[in-house]
Amino acid sequence: MNESKEPNEFEKASDEKAPSLGAEILALLKHNKKWWLVPILVVLALVAVLVILGATGVAPFIYTLF
Repeated sequence: MNESKEPNEFEKASDEKAPSLGAEILALLKHNKKWWLVPILVVLALVAVLVILGATGVAPFIYTLF
């Protein structure tokens, strides 16, 4: 058995800070070369922002845009 006190690569990786959701998505897109997903994600993000703002006091101003 390996009784050394030095942490191995797995233990070092477990001590690292987890990346944010945005960093994870960018890493996925970069690593897997799925750049065609970027426009879909942007449109989904814009729709989400409109839905969230539609439930606030900003709603009358959003409806005038359409």
